[in-house]
Amino acid sequence: MIWVIFLQYTDNILNIKGIGEKTAALLNKVGVFSVGDLIEYYPRNYDVFKPIQSIKDAQYDETVTIEGFITDSVNIKKSGRLTILTTRLKDSDDSIRVVWFNMPYLKNMIKLGNRFILRGKVSRNNGYLQLEQPKIISKEEYYKSVNTMTPVYSLTHGLNNTTIVKAVSQAIGELEFDKEYLPVDIRKKYNLCGYSKAVKNIHFPKTMEDMLEARKRLVFDEFFIFSLAVNRLKEDKNKTLNSYRLNKDSDQTLYKKVMDSLPFTLTNAQLKTVDEIYNDMSGEYCMNRLVQGDVGSGKTIVAILALVMIVQEGYQGALMAPTEVLALQHYESMKELLLPFGLSVVLLTGSMTVKEKKETYEVIKNHEADIIIGTHALIQEKVEYDNLGLVITDEQHRFGVRQRDIFSKKGDKPHILVMSATPIPRTLAIILYGDLDISIIDELPKDRLPIKNCVVDTSYREKAYKFIAKEVAAGRQAYVICSMIEESENIEAENIKDYVERLRINLPPFVTVEGLYGKMKPKEKNDIMERFAKNEINVLVSTTVIEVGVNVPNATVMMVEDAHRFGLAQLHQLRGRVGRGKYQSYCIFISGNDSKKIMERLGILNKSNNGFFVAEEDLKLRGPGDLFGIRQSGDISFKIGDIFNDAASLKEACEGAKDISLENIRKMIKENSWIERKIIDYSGNAIL
Repeated sequence: MIWVIFLQYTDNILNIKGIGEKTAALLNKVGVFSVGDLIEYYPRNYDVFKPIQSIKDAQYDETVTIEGFITDSVNIKKSGRLTILTTRLKDSDDSIRVVWFNMPYLKNMIKLGNRFILRGKVSRNNGYLQLEQPKIISKEEYYKSVNTMTPVYSLTHGLNNTTIVKAVSQAIGELEFDKEYLPVDIRKKYNLCGYSKAVKNIHFPKTMEDMLEARKRLVFDEFFIFSLAVNRLKEDKNKTLNSYRLNKDSDQTLYKKVMDSLPFTLTNAQLKTVDEIYNDMSGEYCMNRLVQGDVGSGKTIVAILALVMIVQEGYQGALMAPTEVLALQHYESMKELLLPFGLSVVLLTGSMTVKEKKETYEVIKNHEADIIIGTHALIQEKVEYDNLGLVITDEQHRFGVRQRDIFSKKGDKPHILVMSATPIPRTLAIILYGDLDISIIDELPKDRLPIKNCVVDTSYREKAYKFIAKEVAAGRQAYVICSMIEESENIEAENIKDYVERLRINLPPFVTVEGLYGKMKPKEKNDIMERFAKNEINVLVSTTVIEVGVNVPNATVMMVEDAHRFGLAQLHQLRGRVGRGKYQSYCIFISGNDSKKIMERLGILNKSNNGFFVAEEDLKLRGPGDLFGIRQSGDISFKIGDIFNDAASLKEACEGAKDISLENIRKMIKENSWIERKIIDYSGNAIL
């Protein structure tokens, strides 16, 4: 008798045949540790082997298969370490330049008059299209491959796509799938295929229809389980009595003094939100409120006033930011505003030394600090608060629901305030933050000048450099954002450094240029941001690490390279880094893809500086079928679902989850233990 041992979701990836220690370490880098992690490491795209097409129909940035004759002799030239081969291929309608890098041996194969089938990506060189690094395809290989779909995964340095394809194929072949958990009536109502079929077809679909059917089911699953978790949180929160009720009869002297000291007048939307927060914290139940405001609308001062409300009653307040740069910025601004009133503000971040952390822990525990600002370090086990009455998470979209819940458990049921600048349409926000009341700050301060925007192609780059130099000469500063396709520390750092050098060459000598990227050490990032804030750095070249919250009022230019690779929500976040001072600000979106569809989408940014308008228009234009568009920033921790593209599915899943009783949830968990783990991941709460 032959015993077949099936893989389980919780098994280590080393249990998969063909994966050794080296490959496992590389997979760990992209967040894959278990068989379940690998199964849910969904393709980011598919390489669809399309039939042969004519050269005249070839589009920039597309992978195409073309057939034709070689019309030019092969030209070879050296450029540094590169050996470049060029020739031309002609079909019955047109011809195209073909280029190979570091493949000199092809010279003996590519003969004048020879007929070839070539498959490669269409790029642009000096304004003309060319076929770059194409593979030579035999007739036999073509007929075998045409119309097939190969999954394309996100990679890291040292990990190739073939390795992941083999690992996933092996895992699926050996996996013992749990019993189907979704009730039959829900699957029928929303026309959903079975889970095991969906897993197989999301990784290895035979047709686009197979993939779409699989993706529909898996997106629904993510949103459905998320909705169960949110419903669970809502049940808990609705029963939470207020332990830190504000005294409505107090004279609020401290709060009034802080308000009177502000060098500006709050907008009506800010005042309304502050009133809602005050009423929550002085009511019968604990506050659970989301403050959603567009970039630059003044959410931070609302958070500060909420903290003042709670600390004047003798309680502590804490604010958690997603990055050290933002946490430090909040700390400095709060310290400057509140120290004159005798309030103590401390900072706690992961990059602090062991000694610094230990001292800060004591200060917090002994209530020698009224307000604590920090990063994820605020929710570590060693941190003990004293009468923690209010917890605030800034830029909520950077934290999962579970992290928010862990933060709240650092106190005895404190008030909860979360803030988000992600412009999510209200209908979606109500679903995503179903356990929270929502306040919307939909006004910008009256003294803000509207940002002037332009969407251009790469030919505008030299003019943009001159414009940046002009602004710097006038005393202003600029951001330049580079896109990074794969998450790789080496690639990211090298690309930023290369671009910094390019700018130093193209900008006048008086312009100081520095680079900033996510993998830098926190102290390096903080140092650069401090120097930029002091105008010691004129132009900051960065990845999207500066997307959230950074406030440098003197910066007036935001230039985004490869804007077509970003979602509009993220581009709007980036745009929010300028226009924060008294000077006219500008945003230049440079697209390396000038297709009609791309330019129409980016054109939305020209129509309005209102993030909610941008989000709604983007949703209308993209639609749920645009599956391989740019993933938006602010989609919590979904692995395959996108709250913008999959808005209809999000609503259906929320609707379906409302009909599931606790008894049925327990039954689901009994048959599929991974469901409870996912609910805990989202909410921090166990169902059983």
